[in-house]
Amino acid sequence: MKRRVAATAVVALVWSGAIQAKLVYLQVFQHEWLSAEADRQQLERRGIPAKRGEILDRHGEVLAHSVEATTIFAVPREVTNPEATARAICAALDASGIDDRCDAGDRQAIPRRLRDTSLGEVNLKRLVSPVAASKVAALGLGGIRFSHEDRRFYPNGDFAAHVLGYVGTEHVGLGGIEHTYDDVIKGSMGAMLVRRDARQSEFGSRVEQAPTAGATLELTIDAHVQHVAERELRAGVIENGAVSGTVIVQDVWTGEILALANYPTFNPNARQLATNAALRNLAVQGIYEPGSTIKIVTAAAALEQAIVTPDEIIDVSGGRITVGSSRPVYDTRDHGLLSFEDVIVKSSNVGAIKVALQLGPHRLTEYIRRFGFGRPASPRDFPAEQAGQVWDPSQLNDEALARVAIGYQVGVTPLQMATAVSSIANGGELMQPRMLRAVIQAGVRRVIPTTVVNRTVAPAVAARLTTIMEGVVERGTGTAARLTRFSVAGKTGTTTKWDGGYTSDHVASFVGFVPSRKPVYTILVVIDSPRGPNGYYGGPVSAPVFRRIAEAVLRHAGVPPTFNAPPPLLVTRDALGAHRQPASGPVRPALIVPAIDGGADGRVPDMTGLSARDAAGALSRLRLGTRLLGDGLVVDQQPAAGTPFDPGARVTLRLSRRHPRPTPSGQQEP
Repeated sequence: MKRRVAATAVVALVWSGAIQAKLVYLQVFQHEWLSAEADRQQLERRGIPAKRGEILDRHGEVLAHSVEATTIFAVPREVTNPEATARAICAALDASGIDDRCDAGDRQAIPRRLRDTSLGEVNLKRLVSPVAASKVAALGLGGIRFSHEDRRFYPNGDFAAHVLGYVGTEHVGLGGIEHTYDDVIKGSMGAMLVRRDARQSEFGSRVEQAPTAGATLELTIDAHVQHVAERELRAGVIENGAVSGTVIVQDVWTGEILALANYPTFNPNARQLATNAALRNLAVQGIYEPGSTIKIVTAAAALEQAIVTPDEIIDVSGGRITVGSSRPVYDTRDHGLLSFEDVIVKSSNVGAIKVALQLGPHRLTEYIRRFGFGRPASPRDFPAEQAGQVWDPSQLNDEALARVAIGYQVGVTPLQMATAVSSIANGGELMQPRMLRAVIQAGVRRVIPTTVVNRTVAPAVAARLTTIMEGVVERGTGTAARLTRFSVAGKTGTTTKWDGGYTSDHVASFVGFVPSRKPVYTILVVIDSPRGPNGYYGGPVSAPVFRRIAEAVLRHAGVPPTFNAPPPLLVTRDALGAHRQPASGPVRPALIVPAIDGGADGRVPDMTGLSARDAAGALSRLRLGTRLLGDGLVVDQQPAAGTPFDPGARVTLRLSRRHPRPTPSGQQEP
């Protein structure tokens, strides 16, 4: 018995010693390796996305911001019926709205992920709205979990979509300003450690580094001007049965883009539903042959090089010219003898070609490049912008030179064309167009400076070109752009489209600046493939769109009229009926936005002449509902102005584009 007890004690002692030795070995000599292996199996390092900064217009209106969203995920081993669970989730999401619904890919992926029990957790649907998440949560499905993160939201839907761009599910900008300034706006990622058990279920986490919010971007866009541009462009494309269109409104002195609109467009909140054509930013990616608008450059070169004078007579008799072995080039009619000024005013192809042949390929190409063609106009704000096409002068024979002089065999973007014309408006300085006005971070606003690229022409030549372009609108091909109270300088353009060969479709354009003698805005309108009742020339197709946009933006900016300017208003009344009296001392004359009479006295104010947005905003402040009929400006309302109202009542506003306006005596309105 003693021997047995002794043997057992020895065995126990050896066993205990072996265990202790192993423990010492593991805890001392293998400690670092074991700790690393435990962390590898149990800990997961995750990035914490930073809150993206807001995008604002030039007046502080929010165009894009981040809102709370929910990601739906699942623990597959806790799901008893993957197919039924997937159907229930998609049904709830489909009932929540277009932004959250399941697409064809989701309907295949969700049940497949739910069946994969080898995974601890699987994502089912990223970044759904809180409403959609609550509907799924209400189903009480086993194994379904929810987590919260931010989602990019565009409160105005498709408003300025090509300017803003969009953000992917991984919080990375994929288009527009969101992509261009992604590094600035996205902020700095944070870090979080998540601990999992043997079944890969989370049971704890800690934040290692908090994320830093991104900067806020203040754009040059004016929300009101952008709204007008989009509204009138859409109407112009539809009216003319066109394929697409582009409008750009630019500040002639700074190069700032106040509006950039393309149609068709898309809703960045539901980008997955957009076509490739709708996603394309035609203003910087749509290269087209500019047609007669390039005659501005031909004229600039000829005047500055003293090839011709504005009054010099050019014989364009016959209305056709043949250069080399090419096909004849025609005018729209036989103009006979024209001064050089009238060659541009009447848009004579024959006259422009004769002058270009005197200039020669090297001098004409030099001026084309001076005006910014052949290189991206704004690579900083539009990195995807196309350079266009400008031929090397050594490759231009007389036939090619003749084509270039009238806007063929040269490719430009709408942004390049608008910027080139702005240089004439401001006296000859080519400004770099820009979309970013300021960056705001940590309470500090950093203004982006303007950039002068080069000088295009001397101020005297720019002034002479302005006079010629005024003639285009007053008595030439652009009379449909004429305004009753403002002087306009502009140029029409029409080209046959190239698609591996010239087709039966055309591009109609009009570009100009207003007011012509004290310019504020350059406005470009390009309509692709018009097939409507107005034909396909730039004058009847694009110039009316220019006119409607110019009228609205000049009124919005309070620009004093060129003709028959009214005396300055020193007293007005706002929507609440409060009188504003001038301060004592000198008063600086200013054009006041049309006053809204009534409201404070319990009577319906007069909305006539206001835009839909301004009228609806004023009525909303008076706690009145709005019903809109038509499009354009308010021409009638019910109840009539001055009628007593009760809070909550609705005012019906009838809108029209063809609002009454004064016409100078002896002149018919275009």
